[in-house]
Amino acid sequence: MKKVVLILTLLICPLVLLAQTKEELLTAKKAKNDSISAIQGRADAIQAQIDALPGWKIGALGTIGVDLSEFNNWYAQGIPNNSAGNIGFTVNSYANLLQEKFFWRNSANLNLKWVKLDDKDNPLDDPDFRATTDVFNITTLYGRKLSEKFAVSGLAEYRTTLINNFNDPGYLDVGVGGTWTPITDLVVVIHPANYNFVFSSDDVIFDSSFGAKIVADYIKSIGAIKFKTNLSAFMSYKSNNLSNWTWTNSFAYTIWKGIGLGFDFGLRDNKQEALNYEINTLGNTGATFDNIDNKLQTYWTLGLSYSF
Repeated sequence: MKKVVLILTLLICPLVLLAQTKEELLTAKKAKNDSISAIQGRADAIQAQIDALPGWKIGALGTIGVDLSEFNNWYAQGIPNNSAGNIGFTVNSYANLLQEKFFWRNSANLNLKWVKLDDKDNPLDDPDFRATTDVFNITTLYGRKLSEKFAVSGLAEYRTTLINNFNDPGYLDVGVGGTWTPITDLVVVIHPANYNFVFSSDDVIFDSSFGAKIVADYIKSIGAIKFKTNLSAFMSYKSNNLSNWTWTNSFAYTIWKGIGLGFDFGLRDNKQEALNYEINTLGNTGATFDNIDNKLQTYWTLGLSYSF
């Protein structure tokens, strides 16, 4: 009997010690994680103070998405001999000069994508990459501070495509009003006096007009996550058909030395572009502002990211 008790004791004691060791390690790990969180919080607070200091603040983040493939004699699919690919990238950059009495904020957004599907058995098939996403936007904002959070300001913003139909259409907003910066990372522009110049070879559909401009821009870094969102809207005083808005968003999760995963998506509403597509691309000559289906424009890109 004593031998049995001794054997059981020898078997149970290591298990008890192992359980105690595991609990102690888990407790120590929790304490370390709490310490890391506290350190990160202090680091973020210091970084916010650095960001608020006068001087130039420059940064950028981008996403690259690449998908290439080639099939030969793959009979299970409809096109057994083909080469296909998707190549796309986005870049969001900014250069901001912050001073005690004034600020000068500049930003640029570029989103380009090409795709191809080359059917090698079809001699009439197009073997080249074709542009499918083409977005370019550049903004400059100057403000003279009336207080710490409010300034009188002037804005110039230009939007167009680069690969296809450069400046056809192109949009240039120029206006004055006020800028509100409630926190370091958020800028809200409200310009009731803004002229929207529209450049196009079709002056029947596209028209310039006077109106109001609203821009909201927010960029933030939280640990390994960095994101930027921008809303730009023009409200025409002449006609609602001439109003438009664009909302773009970029997210980057850094894994190693600035390299990580990125996701970008954008939304746009522009009735002039919808009518131009109906008439000049689809050949619907009976389309008007009143009868077109002005669908929401969207895009997204997922891939590797790099931020600095």
